[in-house]
Amino acid sequence: MKTKPTLLAAASALLGTALVAVPALAQDATPTLDTGNTAWMLTSTALVLFMTVPGLALFYAGMVRKKNILATAMQSFAITCLVTVIWFVVGYSLAFTTNPSAGANKFFGGFEKLFLSGMGVNALSGSIPESLFMVFQMTFAIITPALITGAFADRMKFSALLWFMGLWSVIVYSPVAHWVWGGGFLANAGVLDFAGGTVVHINAGIAGLVACLVLGKRTGYGHENMAPHILTLSLIGASMLWVGWFGFNAGSELAADGRAAMAMTVTQIATAVAALAWMFTEWMVHKKPSVLGIISGAVAGLVAITPASGFVDPMGALWIGIAAGVICFFAATTVKKALGYDDSLDVWGVHGVGGIVGALLTGVFTSAAVGGTAGSIHQVIIQLEGILATLVWSGVASFVILKVIDITIGLRVTKEQEVEGLDVSLHGESLQ
Repeated sequence: MKTKPTLLAAASALLGTALVAVPALAQDATPTLDTGNTAWMLTSTALVLFMTVPGLALFYAGMVRKKNILATAMQSFAITCLVTVIWFVVGYSLAFTTNPSAGANKFFGGFEKLFLSGMGVNALSGSIPESLFMVFQMTFAIITPALITGAFADRMKFSALLWFMGLWSVIVYSPVAHWVWGGGFLANAGVLDFAGGTVVHINAGIAGLVACLVLGKRTGYGHENMAPHILTLSLIGASMLWVGWFGFNAGSELAADGRAAMAMTVTQIATAVAALAWMFTEWMVHKKPSVLGIISGAVAGLVAITPASGFVDPMGALWIGIAAGVICFFAATTVKKALGYDDSLDVWGVHGVGGIVGALLTGVFTSAAVGGTAGSIHQVIIQLEGILATLVWSGVASFVILKVIDITIGLRVTKEQEVEGLDVSLHGESLQ
C-alpha cells in the first residue's frame, strides 16, 4: 500500500525535471560564442587572404613575361582593395541577407546589411562573430575575380580591369554566392558546394574564358616566345596557395571539429595526387616533367577537391585528384591548342574545368559518414544543374559587362603599349 505514493512521488519528480529541462534546452539552442571556433576562423580568414596576396599575385606574376610582372601582381593587390570596399558596402548584403522584407529572394539577397548595418560587436553567425563570418566570406569574394585576371594577362587596360571587377563582383559573384550559400535556389535544390567549386572556380573560370575571347589573343601569340619569366615566383605562389587552401576548405566548416579536420585531410591528399597525375601525364606526353606542370596540377587538385572537401572521404579524394590532374592537363594543353583561344594562364583549363570535375565527382563520392549524402546519379544531376546555372549566368553577364566597358572606355591596351609591356606603359615602372 505504501508503494503507490512512492511511485506517484517519483513520477511527479520526473515530470518536474522534464518541465524544467524544456526551457533549458531552448536556452541551449540560442547561439553562443565559441572561442575555439572563433580562433580557428580568425586563422582561416588570414589564410584565405594569404592566398590572394601574396599567393596568387606571385603565382600569376611568375608565369608572365618580364615586362608584365609588376602589372600582373598589381592586379591581384588592387582587386583585394577594391572588393574589400565593395563587399563592405553592398556585396555581403546581396549575398547573405535572407530577410524577404529587405528584398531577399531565391536569386539574390536584400539590402538590409548595406554598409554592414546593424552588425555590432555581439552579433553572431552561429558560434562565431558575424563580423568574422563577413570577413571570411570577403576573402572568397576577393580571390574569385582575382583568379579571372590570369585569362587575359598582358592585354587589358587597368582602368577597364577595375570597372569589370567591380561590376562583376556585384552583378555576378554576390548573386551566385547567395544561390549556393545564402539560402538561394541552388541550396534549396540540394547542390553540394562545401567551399566554392561552383561559387568560386566555375564562376571565375567561365568569366575568364569569356574575357579572353572578347579581348582576343595577345599580340604575337603562337609566334613569339611567351614562356614564363620567373617560375620560381610561381612555385612560391603555388605553395602559398596550397597552405592557404586549408583555410579555404577546412575553414568552410566554420568550426574547429572533426569535419574540418577531414576537409583538411582530403585537401592534402587530392592536391598531392593531382600534382603527380599531371606530372606523370605530361612526362608521358611531352617526355619531360616540368615545374609549371606539377604546380599547375597541384592547383587543379585544390580546385577540384574544393566543392567536395566537406563531403568525401580520403578514397574519394584520391579519385578526384587523379581525375583533376589528368583532365585539366589535357584541357590546358591539347584542348586549348585545338580550339585556338588564348587563355594566358589557363584559368578556364584549371579553374573552370577543374571546378566542373570536382562538382560532378562530389555527387559521385559524397559520403553520409563524412557529412554529405550517399553518392548517386540523382545527386550528380543536381550538381550538373548548379554547374549549368553558374556557367550561363556568369558567362552571359560577363560578356555584357565586358562589351559595355569596351564601348564606353575601351578594354584593351594599344598594340604599342602591349609590345612595350604593361609595367612601363600603364604603371611607369619596370623590374630591374
